[in-house]
Amino acid sequence: MAKDNKCIAATVRRRKIIAIASLVFFALIIATITIFVAQKLDDLSKDPLVFKNWIQSFGFWGKFVFVGLASVQVILAAIPGGPVQIAAGYAFGVLEGTILCAIGIQIGSAVAFLLARYLGTRVLDLFFSHKDIEDVRFFQKIKHLDLLTFICFLIPGAPKDLLTYFCGMTKLSFWKFILITFVARLPSIIISVVSGNALLEQEYTIAIIIIAALAVCSAIGFLVYKKVISRDNSKKSSLSRNLSL
Repeated sequence: MAKDNKCIAATVRRRKIIAIASLVFFALIIATITIFVAQKLDDLSKDPLVFKNWIQSFGFWGKFVFVGLASVQVILAAIPGGPVQIAAGYAFGVLEGTILCAIGIQIGSAVAFLLARYLGTRVLDLFFSHKDIEDVRFFQKIKHLDLLTFICFLIPGAPKDLLTYFCGMTKLSFWKFILITFVARLPSIIISVVSGNALLEQEYTIAIIIIAALAVCSAIGFLVYKKVISRDNSKKSSLSRNLSL
């Protein structure tokens, strides 16, 4: 019996070591890719033409490189998606840029969703603070999850990367998540790609107006999201006080 207990304990230790080693390896890969992607986005902010030339240097494979870049941006979470979407319009035009951007974002969303579904909060802890994760816990209990998910991904300013991961920990099915987020994200993707194309065509007034409008909508959307979170936290605090009485 004692021998069996030792074997079980040894197996548990090995699994913990493997899990920790895997997370460390994953974190190192993420750090490396983040530095690379951040450098390319920095090139975009300094001179969009440099970014476009870099993409075009891959020839036919440039489209795949960009799709990979858009996917990684979602998975890494810390990298903002706006510049990538603007870059799509600058490098590929409105139609092709929208298609490539949408494909890349959905691939990244699918990976993030599945990582969270099978690995749980261990993955979320790599990218988000404990408070941010706790703020969206109500997604696991809400009745109209489909509708709320659609609204959050539709309005600018909501933390879509956090919600992408956290949706993997809810009852929402994978394919329903993909369909909902694809439709909800599409308007903002199109608008951002159009602004990037306006920069390419040197229609700076149009580009500035679109980007400014997006910034305002994002700020409003973020405030609305925070208000919803604050109201939910107030409800939880009130319930906790009532239970303690």
